[in-house]
Amino acid sequence: MIKEKRCKESFVVKTSIVQPPDTNNYGTLFGGKLMAYIDDTAAIAAMRHARKAVVTASTDSVDFLHPIYEGNSVCLEAYCTYTGRTSMEIFVKVIAENLLSGERNVCAISFLTMVAIDEDGRPAEVPQVIPESDEEKSLYATAKDRAENRKNRRKDSEERAKKYGSKYPWQ
Repeated sequence: MIKEKRCKESFVVKTSIVQPPDTNNYGTLFGGKLMAYIDDTAAIAAMRHARKAVVTASTDSVDFLHPIYEGNSVCLEAYCTYTGRTSMEIFVKVIAENLLSGERNVCAISFLTMVAIDEDGRPAEVPQVIPESDEEKSLYATAKDRAENRKNRRKDSEERAKKYGSKYPWQ
């Protein structure tokens, strides 16, 4: 296995045009559709980094910063910013472009944690990541704080799941 890889080796760009079936009654891209694009793009970046199958372990909050309108292009850029032993943090930036005016807006930013898996479906080791650009170094330097926040959020979710349980609500 390769011990280290540069961030840019996992870089992915996905661009689509927003069509009418992709939009809500306000003419903007469905949030769930964008979230699916984010997960798909992150998975490709993670697989490029690990050269293994991956599963999504966590998606940090997705804040919709600007609407994406019907007829806009939506461009997602993603790459691996940090690695653990078997996990990878993937940064995804979403940019909408009005193709007639050329106006571009960052519409969402998200971090996902992807875990590489082996042929038996067990977590598999991944190469460490090497940041080179200022952006990559900045994201790498703050990754441990995000990982700690994820760990705390997961613990809170597990406690709530235990507290509220899986019984049918009418029982």
